[in-house]
Amino acid sequence: MIRIENISKQFTSFNLSQVSFEISEGEYVVLLGDSGSGKSVLLEILSGLIKPDQGNIYLNDNDLANVPIRKRPFGIVFQDLALFPHLTVYDNLAFPLKNRDIPNADINLKIHEVAEKLEIIPILSRYTDGLSGGEKQRVALARTLATEPACLLLDEPLSALDARIRKEIKAVLRNLNRGGQTIIHVTHDYQEALSLATRIGIMEQGRLIRYGPALEVLMNPMSPFMASFTGIRNFIRVTLRKDLCDGRIKAWTEQNIPLIFQTDKIHGQGYLVVPEESVFLSLEPVETSAANQLHGIITDIIPAIHGFEVIIDVGFPLHSLLTADGIDRLSIKPGDPVYASFKASALRYINLQVK
Repeated sequence: MIRIENISKQFTSFNLSQVSFEISEGEYVVLLGDSGSGKSVLLEILSGLIKPDQGNIYLNDNDLANVPIRKRPFGIVFQDLALFPHLTVYDNLAFPLKNRDIPNADINLKIHEVAEKLEIIPILSRYTDGLSGGEKQRVALARTLATEPACLLLDEPLSALDARIRKEIKAVLRNLNRGGQTIIHVTHDYQEALSLATRIGIMEQGRLIRYGPALEVLMNPMSPFMASFTGIRNFIRVTLRKDLCDGRIKAWTEQNIPLIFQTDKIHGQGYLVVPEESVFLSLEPVETSAANQLHGIITDIIPAIHGFEVIIDVGFPLHSLLTADGIDRLSIKPGDPVYASFKASALRYINLQVK
């Protein structure tokens, strides 16, 4: 068990403030946040590179505050990897072990053990400046794993890799975690978090504003900022109240637009999540089972992985995900008027009081 308690660090233009969370052995924690949110600073504090102004770090109730970097049981892999180009892969892996006064025979055994796990045995005699991006990432991981860290700290490990190699390294990281390696991984990419994390923390301006099981955090964002990191496009602030015309409880947007959804609540404030793929577009009003139909103007059409994201101004920005065939069928472009429809059953309400 790793326990981080009230870690704070003040800089000239940035403060890391009261960060606390726990990690069980074998968990994969991903910290999401913008650049400058404090993710990398937190990793460097955990590794011992930066001393916090306040707070404690415990490993199985042992306080690591005064443990020097070379003896601290955390291993960090930097975004730039920090490999030594004048050394072979073997010597890169041996470097941290030699600094720990480990006998040469044990060093050789450990290097081959970790090189086999990371599948880099064939390149041990090569110099790192001639390696591919994926090979360099494997070497950096192997060098850190050779020290047998209780926790592996990863600073944006996939950001500089192309899509094919990123997929390859994700598989490596999943296998390491399945083998029992505890990992803390910082990124700004929620897709990485979704595919790797058992727990997710969201950082904003030096504070950890949400932490919990991955699916719970991703499915229940508590603010537009959190929603932006979970891939939710339609995250609409609403107030629940009765419609005096028909007596139904509806969700009223900040623009006083009523939206119908399935609920047994009679009042409250929160957010409505409208899945992009559930928003149907038409050029004319249509008779449909969808309880919500809004008229608006297309403001943008953006290529997406599975089609096109269409943004419509209906009094608030509403996002719809269409296939290429859907775009061709409607023959739409920015500036065109459209009707956007979606069913009450497709909407999900998040109460502001939910934690």
